[in-house]
Amino acid sequence: MLGTEFRTGSPIWIDLGSPDTDAAAAFYGAVFGWQFASAGPEAGGYGYFRQQGRTVAAVGPLSEQGATSAWMTYFRTEDVRATARDVVSAGGTLRAEPVTMGAVSMAQVTDPQGAQFALLQSHQGLEATSEDNTLVWVELHVGDPQAAIGFYRGLFGWRAEEMRAPGMSYQVLSVEEGDQQEGSFGGVAPLQAGRENEDARWVPYFAVADADAVAAAVPGNGGTVLMPAANVPDVGRIAWLADPAGAVFAVLRPDPRQAA
Repeated sequence: MLGTEFRTGSPIWIDLGSPDTDAAAAFYGAVFGWQFASAGPEAGGYGYFRQQGRTVAAVGPLSEQGATSAWMTYFRTEDVRATARDVVSAGGTLRAEPVTMGAVSMAQVTDPQGAQFALLQSHQGLEATSEDNTLVWVELHVGDPQAAIGFYRGLFGWRAEEMRAPGMSYQVLSVEEGDQQEGSFGGVAPLQAGRENEDARWVPYFAVADADAVAAAVPGNGGTVLMPAANVPDVGRIAWLADPAGAVFAVLRPDPRQAA
């Protein structure tokens, strides 16, 4: 599962682009118990979601013309500019030129099938993961999983291992170095039958103690239950949700055997 010793290709940061950051802070505060902390007046409304004093995510206003509310996953790279060039040469697009702020550099990109993600060159990232109400997994839903794996392997050296999943082929992703199971952080799944016209996207999963309770809290706080909580063998209990602005996320109560 995802940790905080970030290596090349690890999910290192996640933030939410929202049309109403105050409303987003209220929603996620109610659902996950997160506290919002502004990054300061010079940050343009950007701020951090914290749990027990540790940063677990961030939120800011929408910055791209025509953008809709969504969660953005940032993957660690040793060289943002070189990786951004590799994205373009492999058929992806650069949505925002690399920028550097002190010791941190980042860029906004899109893969060849339309899934948006970001690059981050930094030695620091999320301060807590794989605990209750923190990021535990990221999942790519895309029309051609094998082509996607080839694209990201070229960028980050990711490994992929097939996992049995109900009704579909699922590929578990891990970083290039170290034990494959220990380095796993996400997966790739095909777009569901009948939904092939949906946009490719990365979906964040947040670990929770009770997926049913979280799903039950979402409608009362203005969100939507996209998929009610259900058991996935050898994985855990999962629900798919959307916040009041439509940003999609999922929650997972991991199978206790996976943590053993």
